[in-house]
Amino acid sequence: MMFSKNMEMPSAKTVISTAASVGAAAMLIRSTARDWVPSELQHYVSLKLRSLLSSLSSQLTLVIEEFEGLNHNHLFKAAQLYLRPTISPNTKRFRVTMPTKENKISVSMLRNEEIVDFFNGVKLNWKLVSKEIPSKYIDNPDSRGQFGGCTLKSELRYWELSFNKKHKDLVIGSYLPYVLEKAKEVKEEFKTLKLFTLKYDRRMRGMGGGDAWQSVNLDHPSTFETLAMEGEAQKMIMEDLERFVKRKEYYRKVGKAWKRGYLLFGPPGTGKSSLIAAMANYLNFDIYDLELADVRKNSELRKLLIATANRSILVVEDIDCSVEIQNRLSAASATNPRGFSAQRTEVTLSGLLNFIDGLWSSCGDERIIVFTTNHKDRLDPALVRPGRMDVHIHMSFCSPCGFKTLASNYLGITEHTLFFDIEELLATMKVTPAEVGEQLLKNEDPECALRDLIGFLERKKSATEEAASKAEDGEPKTVE
Repeated sequence: MMFSKNMEMPSAKTVISTAASVGAAAMLIRSTARDWVPSELQHYVSLKLRSLLSSLSSQLTLVIEEFEGLNHNHLFKAAQLYLRPTISPNTKRFRVTMPTKENKISVSMLRNEEIVDFFNGVKLNWKLVSKEIPSKYIDNPDSRGQFGGCTLKSELRYWELSFNKKHKDLVIGSYLPYVLEKAKEVKEEFKTLKLFTLKYDRRMRGMGGGDAWQSVNLDHPSTFETLAMEGEAQKMIMEDLERFVKRKEYYRKVGKAWKRGYLLFGPPGTGKSSLIAAMANYLNFDIYDLELADVRKNSELRKLLIATANRSILVVEDIDCSVEIQNRLSAASATNPRGFSAQRTEVTLSGLLNFIDGLWSSCGDERIIVFTTNHKDRLDPALVRPGRMDVHIHMSFCSPCGFKTLASNYLGITEHTLFFDIEELLATMKVTPAEVGEQLLKNEDPECALRDLIGFLERKKSATEEAASKAEDGEPKTVE
């Protein structure tokens, strides 16, 4: 802009005065419009202005809210997991947490920060928006019986995903499914296994199915390599598990719920619990420990099933003595071996069967149900058939192969001159892996530990032979 010599530059005072006048006029117009223009018209004009600005912009924004009605939006959580390991050069602040009883530091996006991602050369901007929504003011009595007012606040969170509008089909058709798949991988990588059990106070508080479970971290170190089992049995179980998790489409094609049932049977101390922990560690599945004696009726059993997550192992231990279901004709007043009266529960055999493979069993995917028992012969035939207990695994006494695994676990050795003597003794008597492990635990010196084990086996063998001899003479005795 050119100024002639005769034109004078406006003074700073004049500029400020003019700007103030314009601002005052704008405020007056806004105030007048608010007072005299109907709110419906104001809203209509606002929408039209936004629409005009949006049509002129090349950017498109997808809003991914945290909730869809009362349900969680799966895509919101997937975006959270997908972006957690992402560190954008432009992002200066992150949220770092380490939850109680966790052993991994979690780095996540801070609210109202932005992260830039690229997919097939397309630039995508993520922003986590968080807004506080105050609710009504209420009065609550404090611990001294006095009333103090408080305003409850809730948080509204959603993701804004912005990109050039010409890439809309790519983002919706390819990018978002990619985010879901990668989020699943991240979840598995950072997952801390949990052991769930029923809450003791769920009945008194009227809790729903989802609130009936409480969890702790599952830190059980058992693996298939540390199990005192025959190699062929281990291989069979591992191959069956691998085949199961890969056959989602096959199960759907043949019209079966994607689940697998296992029955572990054998005397106490043979490693049933260790095998369950090894299965969980192998598959990276959580464990739900269900005590049937604590379930009052069939409807509660169904709710508990629905509340379990996918990719989990549901364990029902000692199925033969949890409730009186081993015989359809058993008296309702019978008392089970654990001392629980059968009248305390209304869970029926038909209810349990429907729980295992009825309509309700299909409410979830990729689940494994494991039953354990010390007495397989006490179970109703309807329970043990394929489709309910698909794989039967006999947990037997300690074998020479199992002993070598235990020696490696406890003593760190795979060969020793005393192995032959121990294996000969194990071949002629019944000793559980738990008993052998307890003996090996008493001494860290391999030589001393193995000699102590030989002494224990010889004493146990003599006691067994003596008891058998007395039984033949008409004086039966039980050897623990």
